[in-house]
Amino acid sequence: MPSSSSRSGLLLNLTITIFVLLGLYLAGGGAWLAALGGSWFYLLSGIVLLITAIMLLKRWREALWVYAALVFATLIWSVAEAGFDFWALAPRGDVILPLGLLLLLPFVSRELLPASPANCVPLAVGIVAGLAVYGYALTQDPQDLAGTLPTVAQQGPAVTPGDVAEAPAADWPAYGRTQFGNRYSPLTQITPANVKDLKVAWVFRTHDLKTPNDPGEITDEVTPIKIRDTLYLCSPHQILFALDAATGKEKWKYDPKLKYNPSFQHMTCRGVSYAEAHEGDVTADGSPVPTECSRRVFLPTNDGRLIALDAETGEACRGFGTEGTVDLTDGMPMRELGFYEPTSPPVVTSKVVIVSGAVTDNYSTHEPSGVTRAYDLYSGRLVWAFDAGNPNPNELPSDTHHYVPNSPNSWITSAYDAKLNLIYIPTGVATPDIWGGHRSADQERYASGILALNGDTGEKVWFYQTVHHDLWDMDIPSQPSLVDIRQKDGTVVPALYAPAKTGNIFVLDRRNGHLIVPAPETPVPQGAAPGDHLAATQPFSELTFRPKKNLTDADMWGGTMLDQMVCRIMFKRMRYEGPFTPPSLQGTLVFPGNLGMFEWGGLAVDPVRQVAFANPIAIPFVSTLIPRGPGNPAQPGLVSGGPSGSETGVQPQYGTPYGVDLHAFLSPLGIPCKQPGWGYVAGIDLKTNKIMWMHRNGTVRDSSPLPLPFKVGIPSLGGPLTTGGGVAFLTSTADYYIRAYDVTTGKQLWQDRLPAGGQSTPMTYEANGRQFVVTADGGHGSFGTKLGDYIVAYALPDASAKQ
Repeated sequence: MPSSSSRSGLLLNLTITIFVLLGLYLAGGGAWLAALGGSWFYLLSGIVLLITAIMLLKRWREALWVYAALVFATLIWSVAEAGFDFWALAPRGDVILPLGLLLLLPFVSRELLPASPANCVPLAVGIVAGLAVYGYALTQDPQDLAGTLPTVAQQGPAVTPGDVAEAPAADWPAYGRTQFGNRYSPLTQITPANVKDLKVAWVFRTHDLKTPNDPGEITDEVTPIKIRDTLYLCSPHQILFALDAATGKEKWKYDPKLKYNPSFQHMTCRGVSYAEAHEGDVTADGSPVPTECSRRVFLPTNDGRLIALDAETGEACRGFGTEGTVDLTDGMPMRELGFYEPTSPPVVTSKVVIVSGAVTDNYSTHEPSGVTRAYDLYSGRLVWAFDAGNPNPNELPSDTHHYVPNSPNSWITSAYDAKLNLIYIPTGVATPDIWGGHRSADQERYASGILALNGDTGEKVWFYQTVHHDLWDMDIPSQPSLVDIRQKDGTVVPALYAPAKTGNIFVLDRRNGHLIVPAPETPVPQGAAPGDHLAATQPFSELTFRPKKNLTDADMWGGTMLDQMVCRIMFKRMRYEGPFTPPSLQGTLVFPGNLGMFEWGGLAVDPVRQVAFANPIAIPFVSTLIPRGPGNPAQPGLVSGGPSGSETGVQPQYGTPYGVDLHAFLSPLGIPCKQPGWGYVAGIDLKTNKIMWMHRNGTVRDSSPLPLPFKVGIPSLGGPLTTGGGVAFLTSTADYYIRAYDVTTGKQLWQDRLPAGGQSTPMTYEANGRQFVVTADGGHGSFGTKLGDYIVAYALPDASAKQ
């Protein structure tokens, strides 16, 4: 059995080895980082670790003093770079401080000569100082913005929402509850005082799960609608379910027998739309409304169909299109399966159903058109079209004309103002997204902005462009919110709020498209890849969540000092000059990233209080252009297979000079290289257009190796809802929770564990006197959350509901 002295010697030698290895790693990587113009601290730390190792080998007590100096230097450097933000400080000290504790252990400190407890004092003081700094930082959050949103009384006379007549208070009859897209319910049964009492009322299982023939991005993003006593919702393979709103029991279901394969970029259904005939209604051509299917549900399918079903029975409305179905590939320049995918609910007016769709991103310059079309509600006859890439966008298809390939599309639900009879379409960019040297002036004209069309004719009324010559896929990703805002002089302005991927929220007068909140044109980085060009300026709204400053290598993060250094090296090797840095062969850091600061969930707006609840995110991406050559042919016919079934990774962009590699900017450990937070909740006063509060949201419980509920603020895919009771609800984070918040302060009031990822937008309604909150929890393939098939309803116990 080895003696205690020999064991101490072995442990000391092991410690020396650790110091040598870490010292070489940090010195080598630190030298590379310093040569790139980054921080010198990693190089200096590596040198000190090597000096300490040599002194330990010689048993010199000064090793402890030298290392104590490194501990103090690390604390000073860390606070200088990161302030007292605990999660930013963590990787700067999580190697240095534990190594200091290691040196204080007896098997090291007693081996150093001349031996004396006094040798440990400087290092012990340094460790205590480090613990004090980190302990203090745990009590601080420099990223937190505390504040309050005004109440109705503080805002002055209440505004009657312009869509108030569209929906009974107990119902949720459209994707955004009404076609104003506000995701607001006037119900008040659930309040900040009783929300803690919410319990699961019922659970419904769709049994629609991922199959081997699905793409990687299979998602359950549905927001159900509720009319009278029935919920209507669709599952990822577009199976439509009608459920009893009070019990969750299935009434009927309809399976469209979707045709699909792994090349699809999406497999999702965000919802369905509802239409009901009223006395005096006529069809688009002025004919009387048929008695068949007087209440109908419209189901878009990912294989390019629009189906009308009887809301009572689930039977096809035979008079609509061909036996209840309109083929949305009619008139397209290409009709291959999966290239045109309507994933979001259409807009319904009193005469027409208006549908847009997603087009496969970044595959080629010959893909379907992104045309928006209106069909007669009852016959399915094509009434009008708006083909944004056509010189005459209202031209209808004929024997001699197809829609224009790669016209800018709209992949999320539009908003509609029935009084103005205007539909507001959030537009994307002509694919391929990351290269624009080939685009025509017509393809650029209506890209990446808000397009207002007459609901009866499809004629343009106005257009506002939020990104010029978009090379970053920075489209308008969510349904705009329509809000009537009372001004200081008492007048009410019909406003439109359009959250963009850039983090800007563009606020427009929805009558004419004029800016309400200034968005000055601001110079942006130049230097496009050969063959492309750039806009000299971009509009930057003054209502924005975009970063206040450009990222630096000090903003890079990691699980440890070691991978943080790698992230800093990767950052310095890329091109980055702030927002709108152009794509490059070098590799460009895109921040806000391709997910955007806002995604398809949009805002939740309380139009009575004149406030909004938002869930912005902050994850950088990397965009690297790949020149044509071996393994990257110019035409799809030279390789087998179709699209990749994903929006990230290597994308071919056939027909352009470059493919592109798109991915999140992650460390070698697979965590974001940008320091947290990565996701927030925020409150906006719409009368002043100021952000009044913002807090980190979500934990790493379901995305870290250890299930620890550290609240760093994590990304979310989905949107919030808000209620007349002053409570907002949000799922959508990468951890599996539904959460409730006080709208006034943003304080989290309640949470409950979900059975799978909740990448959807919840909704609420009343049935049998109880207010229910319903969420779809089926996960998201490419977001990496747990897949499932759950629809979960929450309600207060009867006693709490009556309080």
